[in-house]
Amino acid sequence: MTNTKIRLDFIPGTLCDERLWSRLAPALGGAFQLQHVPLHQARTRLQMQQIIASHSAPQTHLVGFSLGAYLALEHALAHPRRVKSLTLIANSAKGLLPAEISARQRIVAMLERNAYAGITRQRLRELLHPSHLGDIAITGLIQQMGLDLGKDVLLAQFITTIARPDLMARLPELDFPVLIVGAEDDKLVDPDDLRAMAARLPQATLHLLKDNTGHMIPLEAPDALAQAMRAHLEAAGNFNDNDGHRASPPPFSQNQ
Repeated sequence: MTNTKIRLDFIPGTLCDERLWSRLAPALGGAFQLQHVPLHQARTRLQMQQIIASHSAPQTHLVGFSLGAYLALEHALAHPRRVKSLTLIANSAKGLLPAEISARQRIVAMLERNAYAGITRQRLRELLHPSHLGDIAITGLIQQMGLDLGKDVLLAQFITTIARPDLMARLPELDFPVLIVGAEDDKLVDPDDLRAMAARLPQATLHLLKDNTGHMIPLEAPDALAQAMRAHLEAAGNFNDNDGHRASPPPFSQNQ
């Protein structure tokens, strides 16, 4: 067994940076090398895709959260030969729910008139399971990322990504291992969308979290996410290893 670490390329969500993964990294363990895509540097949809392409490996294990997962899906559809495996966390290939589009449009209108004062308590209630609203380690990190990245990043990410084409019909094109992780209590993503995604993907694993988890899965459930990812990546290493003919994945190992 080689000691070479498996590189993972991480794309964060709206108003997030590499701190989003700060709880996941130790839970994943030492077998992985985490590389972070600086999505916050982009101001247009094209720049987002260019940053993902330039900061991910030629043969990437791509991991995306929320907006980052949608963009990861777009990248994979545009460059399928560049992707070894895909991990999509808390995101629907259908795009945003109508209620979320309305909420974002209201936030954009308010931001364009006013200074940005940070993530509101109301927004935290949409992002987090009620059991985590009192956890300052989580809420404080989300609020700090918001303040540090600021109004310009939030406006750019909201305005350029509210319109997200429905990618469901194209999912059968992705013939490599895809892990979908969601939460039954996510207020922003319909878990039925994730079930529908898994049904359309040739090599999908669906992992839906049921307890005390909202939208912010990397912060709310890092251990469960890490366990699902390790199993997915262990199985992915045994796909496409026979001159392009797909081998059956091994059963998920309990060894960590």
